[in-house]
Amino acid sequence: MPAAVQFHDVSKHFGALQALDGVDLSIEQGEFFALLGPNGAGKSTMINILSGLLRPSQGSVEVMGFDVIKQYREARRSLGVVPQELVFDPFFSLREMLRFQAGYFGKRKDNDVWIDEVIEGLGLSDKAGTNMRKLSGGMKRRALIAQALVHKPPVIVLDEPTAGVDVELRHMLWEFIRRLNADGHTIILTTHYLEEAEELCSRVALLKQGKIIKLDTTANLLRTMHGKLLQLKFSGELPAALIPMLKEKNPEGYLLKLDEVSALEHVLVNLRQADIALEDLRLIEPDLEDVFVEMVGKSS
Repeated sequence: MPAAVQFHDVSKHFGALQALDGVDLSIEQGEFFALLGPNGAGKSTMINILSGLLRPSQGSVEVMGFDVIKQYREARRSLGVVPQELVFDPFFSLREMLRFQAGYFGKRKDNDVWIDEVIEGLGLSDKAGTNMRKLSGGMKRRALIAQALVHKPPVIVLDEPTAGVDVELRHMLWEFIRRLNADGHTIILTTHYLEEAEELCSRVALLKQGKIIKLDTTANLLRTMHGKLLQLKFSGELPAALIPMLKEKNPEGYLLKLDEVSALEHVLVNLRQADIALEDLRLIEPDLEDVFVEMVGKSS
């Protein structure tokens, strides 16, 4: 069984700028995979090469075993891409737009049952006949997902799918995407909401400056963060003895990193010696954002 997506030693240059540098990556069929990295890390370049919009300067890419250059049609039929930008023909209704998109892949009117299933699954049934320009931003975001699904691709790329939507809609989209994955679709997610990747994805690749700096399961990445975080709230300055433990000063007070739980006693002793009255104290488990910040910082 071929991998859902395979990057073989892929590099991409734009003049003197090296956007990707020898990327090797295999994503198995049925995975829920996150592609994370700071702005300019190479995520969009990878997606554009995967979808056939860019040619790699070196290496090759396959979707379901089809080379994206040599077997473009087969590779493109196997892939659904949800872009960041809200780009539609404003004069079509939602259903008309989806039928038109399906036609690109040779799907005709016999695809209407599937189109209606997708529209219903995304909570857009009452908007199926509505002109695209009259839909709200959140509805257009859902319509983008529907557009990527009309030809039933086994691999789906979601590029910032919940950008700019409210919390309620974000969770609704999470559930829909989970169902797609449960039905056997391979999902590749890029997102700036790291809690989204932590919640949904079983494996993560961290990119920086065109290279994959870490590739592991979400669970293993979280285990790399030793210790806990301690959020303190009080009036006054942090005692000098605790400054080496300071991770950040935030609106809630001071966030300290405890390499071991026994360090909590060290913190409390220093607060008592400084005659500081605590207003709040909370132990926090590290999350994927903490892993991301530490890994990206280490590779600088």
